Amino acid sequence: MVNIRELPNKKYLLPGETACLGCPEALGLRALGMALGDKAVIVVPAGCSTIIQGIYPRNSINLPVVNIVFAAAGATAAGLSAAYEMLGKDAVVVVWAGDGATADIGFATLSGAAERNDNIIYICVDNEAYMNTGIQRSSLTPRGAWTTTTWVGKKEHKKDLPLIMVSHRVPYVATASVGYIMDFIEKVRKASKIKGFKYIHLHAPCPVGWRFDASKTIQIAKLAIETGMWILFEYHNGVFRISPPSRPYADKSKRKPIIEYLKVQGRFKGISEEDIKEIEKWIDETWEWYLLLEKHTSSMLN
Repeated sequence: MVNIRELPNKKYLLPGETACLGCPEALGLRALGMALGDKAVIVVPAGCSTIIQGIYPRNSINLPVVNIVFAAAGATAAGLSAAYEMLGKDAVVVVWAGDGATADIGFATLSGAAERNDNIIYICVDNEAYMNTGIQRSSLTPRGAWTTTTWVGKKEHKKDLPLIMVSHRVPYVATASVGYIMDFIEKVRKASKIKGFKYIHLHAPCPVGWRFDASKTIQIAKLAIETGMWILFEYHNGVFRISPPSRPYADKSKRKPIIEYLKVQGRFKGISEEDIKEIEKWIDETWEWYLLLEKHTSSMLN
């Protein structure tokens, strides 16, 4: 377990960054720096974190950063990792990408890096839409959510990308949340000690795109866990385990009603009863899948 007193005091996201108020990506970047320290080298495909860095020639991320086109992050990180290894440099190459650059436009190079088992950490900072270009839907936008391209609410469920990455049978896959920063830091540190491909999916509520007050980012993130809408887990060397913050909510009776999560976000304003019921069904089915996977992989150890 990570002790907060062990974390570095050095600032890895400097004053002057241009993030919106309550931005989860800024929170995540600070935590990433605290987890890895000066060993981190960041690859950023086009997205909000491209803008957060500020205006060239200065950069508010106090680490080496490579800004790259949408579709090339996985391949670029793989090349960097191989180069550092050839030079004998002790570096941890991390892709820091949004949902569009991960699940949609960049999925080919993500999947390719996983298939090759390239020695990188790929972090998807999931704010559930293309926020930087005007809040358009992505395949990680949940059902019922308003975006500028789903005016009456998206009709498809969110793609289960973490489970897709588990199916690649890479050494390490985890989900995380900005509402549980210490859990995220611990998972990043663990991933950095594992050779091969590692994937972490960070749930990141966006005040602007989700239409909630900027002071509520952490509250919304925790509600996603408490309603079962987002499940924290780890998959390491073939074993799947629900993480401690999510463990109580394996019991459906302990979950808060999903309406408590939906009603505090303007993007779900006017959501239909049918969509709410479908979301509840989707949550129950996802939990069933995850618990079966946990049971099955744990039994293989015995």
